[in-house]
Amino acid sequence: MTYTIQEPVSGDFDQVVETTIDALKDEGFGVLCDIDVQATLKEKLGEEFRQYRILGACNPGLAHEGLNEEIELGALLPCNVIVYETDDSEVMVSAVDPQQLVGLADNEALDSIATEVHERFERVLTSVAEELESQAEE
Repeated sequence: MTYTIQEPVSGDFDQVVETTIDALKDEGFGVLCDIDVQATLKEKLGEEFRQYRILGACNPGLAHEGLNEEIELGALLPCNVIVYETDDSEVMVSAVDPQQLVGLADNEALDSIATEVHERFERVLTSVAEELESQAEE
């Protein structure tokens, strides 16, 4: 089962993160948390790890709508978007597929919300790839 939507991109890791945050904002998402997994594993365990950031993204209007339909939906929020270095030293932007997440709730009233979030995340990933490609051409 695939539970994410992904887009490999080219660019400086930190720039990819910033471009992703900007693209999320353009689609109405705020980033409620930004977890630097590499730094956390180094600090807490003394372990080296690839660059890896988890962005907890939330669209307040859609979250409100979803919570009104399914109060337990909060256990699945915010929706995570990750940016990480691949084994090939490339950068991947990946978002949880909300259509898979809401399938856990088994509540058809959430289907249209999940579709809306999925479509917005697809636009975010496309936007990030296009923006970074445009920057590389300059």
